[in-house]
Amino acid sequence: MGKRWVKEKKKEYYYRKAKELGYRSRAYFKLLQINNRYRVIRRGMRVLDLGAAPGGWSQAALKLVGEEGTVVGVDLKRIEPLEGAVFIKGDVRDERTIKRVKEVCEEFDVIISDMSPNISGIYIMDQARSAELAETALQVARDLLRRGGSMVVKIFEGMDTKEVLKKYREEFRSVRLTSPKASRTSSSEIYIVARGFHQSRYPHSEQT
Repeated sequence: MGKRWVKEKKKEYYYRKAKELGYRSRAYFKLLQINNRYRVIRRGMRVLDLGAAPGGWSQAALKLVGEEGTVVGVDLKRIEPLEGAVFIKGDVRDERTIKRVKEVCEEFDVIISDMSPNISGIYIMDQARSAELAETALQVARDLLRRGGSMVVKIFEGMDTKEVLKKYREEFRSVRLTSPKASRTSSSEIYIVARGFHQSRYPHSEQT
């Protein structure tokens, strides 16, 4: 058996661990690993989880914000209830969905997005769709992220990544790329970590 197969089996550690511990997906570990490095989510914060199904990131966010915090998840699919979180079934590109989110919480400290396109198998197409979703998350931030807030957003690496990062850098003080250990070796996914939101409805300024 090849080295790649061995690496993939090692990565499945996170899949098995999630099942053993009752977490909804390996994504639980991805968010914790990103947060361990960048500390974007802290106790008492309000977190909006885009593309939340099946709920792995929401579970991790709940752990990080504690009982004082708020976690709202949105997805096109129905998500099984999770104690402590509010889930909304809807399209984040739809103003009606944004209105429903605002009924729960007017603005958020952090927006996280693990949104992924339906995989076609044609990488250039999948990557472009992933870039569109990353831009959609940024548009949601313009409505719902507080000034000085942060984002963690998935994107597939490719020819559109540079342009998406440019748009994020126009809106945030600091923008980095990271790849958590829990991601599969074969995956092209990478995460944008953006901090210090200027908030478009206010004049742009540096945030501390």
